[in-house]
Amino acid sequence: MKKYLLSGFWMLYMLFFAIPFPMIIYYAVSSEFDITTLKDKDPWLALSLVAVSLILWLIVIIGFFQKWILSNFITKQNLENIKRNGVIREAKILKAVKISGNNAKYNTYELELLFKNLADTEITHRTEISDTKPHERRFEAGKKLNLILNREPKKLPVFVIANSEGAINPIGLALRVLGWLLVLALVGGYYFYSYQDESHGMGWRFMSFGHPLIICPLVLIFYRYLLRFILNKLTGANGDSVLIKFKGIKTWAKLINVSQTGTYINEQPMMRFELEYTDNKHHVHRKSLKKIVGLLELDITKKEQVEIFYLAENPNQIALADDLKKM
Repeated sequence: MKKYLLSGFWMLYMLFFAIPFPMIIYYAVSSEFDITTLKDKDPWLALSLVAVSLILWLIVIIGFFQKWILSNFITKQNLENIKRNGVIREAKILKAVKISGNNAKYNTYELELLFKNLADTEITHRTEISDTKPHERRFEAGKKLNLILNREPKKLPVFVIANSEGAINPIGLALRVLGWLLVLALVGGYYFYSYQDESHGMGWRFMSFGHPLIICPLVLIFYRYLLRFILNKLTGANGDSVLIKFKGIKTWAKLINVSQTGTYINEQPMMRFELEYTDNKHHVHRKSLKKIVGLLELDITKKEQVEIFYLAENPNQIALADDLKKM
């Protein structure tokens, strides 16, 4: 519960600096603006800025549509494909923690599972699941359940419970659609309001690089990539981490050298690890990777060997086993 409250707080905090804050700054400055200078503004530049703002908002709105609405149908289709073509694995529940509230319709658990991936390498993975049949007590530590792994781990979900049924919640979907339409209406309404309030009969000449119609979507797009970058650096994960975890082979790598890159995130140093390892075809590889190392994890730099995962079809794609455990 605390995790979701903290996430909600940071989302609202960042949303404030993405939308209300640029508006407050802009209108505080523009209140002293001399409207007689509008006639000297280049109308083509103004129209170009309007076009740029429309493109930026389209990127944001399409992104919301994909995340809130389209992803539900894609996930359901992928789930059905997994059930038809996936690989069955038996998983042992190492840990089960109830994370739902007492008034929730169904109990939701965070499970830590142990099972073999597509390359028959044992991995542990955390997942959340709602228990629609609590009387069967299926999700308790020590018990086993069958999973069906996705043969294409880059597509979500990466696995499903063998006897689970995928269904789209119509109420939840309706709320997402309404939320998306509300965002669309607010953006369209703000264009109308800005034109009525600021044009003064001179068209879009009031449009500038600092207008909220440009700054707000820019900040939202920036947030998307910034959060992805920070998460990747803090966890050592990247776009291929899921693929490596679910298709990779585990082995020991010799730690040749560890050095600082000079980059710090939240006062934690980014380190470069030089590794040497042998793949399943007895070929020796030498590869380096970067990772943010917490102050409590600095002992990893003194180890002679570390566990890694690599892809059999591309042994140069690697990830530290400890980083993959956190996923």
